[in-house]
Amino acid sequence: MKSRVVVADDHTVVSEGVRGILERMGCQVVASVLDGRALISAVSELKPDLVVLDVSMPILNGIEAARRIRTQNRRVKLIVLSMHTDPVYVREAFRVGANAYVVKSAAVSELGKAVEEVMQGRNYMTSRVNGSQLNAFLSGPPSKSFGNELTERQREVLQLVAEGKTGKEIAEVLRISLKTVEFHKARLMDVLGLHTTAELTRYAVEHKIVGV
Repeated sequence: MKSRVVVADDHTVVSEGVRGILERMGCQVVASVLDGRALISAVSELKPDLVVLDVSMPILNGIEAARRIRTQNRRVKLIVLSMHTDPVYVREAFRVGANAYVVKSAAVSELGKAVEEVMQGRNYMTSRVNGSQLNAFLSGPPSKSFGNELTERQREVLQLVAEGKTGKEIAEVLRISLKTVEFHKARLMDVLGLHTTAELTRYAVEHKIVGV
C-alpha cells in the first residue's frame, strides 16, 4: 500500500518539487498546504502516514505545528524540511516529535532516504548538520528559542502579531474575541517585559517564532 503524505510549505515551487520526489518513490500525496494551521486540520481530517513540513510557515510555524500534531497523533511520521543547518533548529524539531530533519539544499539526495528510514521506524538527520554539536544540544535543557517559555496560545498570538496582523485579523484566525486577543497581547508584554508591538516582533524574530 502506498504511504499517504501531506506536504506543508508556503513556497509552491518547493512543495511541487517535494511532491515530485515523493511520487517517484511511490508515495501518494493526499494534500499540500501553505501554513501550520491548515496542516493541523489536514492531518486531523486525512490521517496520513507521513507529513513533510517546512519550519518557516505563516500563521503557525512548523515547529509549533509539529508539536501539536504529535500530541494528537503518535503514529504519523514527521519529516521536517528546512533551509537551516543550525543545530538549534534540528534539536527543537526532534524535541517536539519529528522523526527526521532534512535540509532543503539536500532534499533531492536525502529526502528519499529520510522517508525510507522513518517508515521503517528509524530517525534520520541530514548529513549537512554537525552531529557532535547536535548531540550536545539534545543533552541540554530546553532553550528559550521558539517561545518554549510561553503558553501555546501566547506563541500563536505572538507569531500573528509579528506577521503584522491586526487585532481583528488575529481574532478571526484564532476564532476568539478582539478583547481576548488584547488580553493575550498585554499578557505577552507583561511576561516578556516588553512594551510595544515592535519589541514583540523583534522578540519573535530573535527567538525563531517567525522568520525561521
